[in-house]
Amino acid sequence: MLRTAFGLSDSKNDYLPGISVDCVILGFFEGSLRVLLNKYDSYDKWLLPGGLVFRDESIEDAVDRHLKSRTGLRDIYTKQFYTFGAHDRINVEEQKSIINQYNLPEGSDWFINRFVGIGYYALVEYSKVQIYSENEGETVSWHTINNLPALYADHKHIIQKALDDIYYQIGFVPIGYELLPDKFTMPELRQVYESFLGKELDRRNFQRKMLSIGLFEKLNETRKVGAHKAPNLYSFNKERYTEALNQGLQLIDWKFS
Repeated sequence: MLRTAFGLSDSKNDYLPGISVDCVILGFFEGSLRVLLNKYDSYDKWLLPGGLVFRDESIEDAVDRHLKSRTGLRDIYTKQFYTFGAHDRINVEEQKSIINQYNLPEGSDWFINRFVGIGYYALVEYSKVQIYSENEGETVSWHTINNLPALYADHKHIIQKALDDIYYQIGFVPIGYELLPDKFTMPELRQVYESFLGKELDRRNFQRKMLSIGLFEKLNETRKVGAHKAPNLYSFNKERYTEALNQGLQLIDWKFS
């Protein structure tokens, strides 16, 4: 089967009509929140990973397939957060230009039509991601949330919607658990929360509240980060964390002063 840019094959009959999935893959590295994007060499805008849904797979399986094809990871934490169906979310002229650029097969005009996009966000540990490219002439790379390049269609809006969803549900979303390595410092955990909340948090108050919830274990290890700094390392109590997640309990009180 011919595989081309944007996840198209040579037959529209392979896919569910008018449905796509858009994946906001978030990682945390060197103190900043990052999103994984892909770009085709002959197209001047970046895209969120994702694409079409085969007729013989579920929406969830399509998301897993697209995530693995970009990160090499399975069993990623994901959440469906919004459905994007605005009548003008796709620029018709831009779609026509894409078809012309890639010499898609006859009958590909269906790609011009509006798609309803199902938005999922995924939280991944940055160091575990092995970036893959599905197509020749494609670049896949991380970008900081605060410095995004020009994006295709409504993909900037999709990213913001994902961040908004996490912001309002942050007490129930395991952002630290999913984004940080097994061993981390309290400043690193604080930076993760600051990235989503968009503000600085009081260091002492943050640490006191975090340690009071019983989901973290202090290790008998430190990490040297400067000439005179060697903060303690912590790990998550995975059993308690998993139990709290499965019961739908609030993990953390995010209303830090």
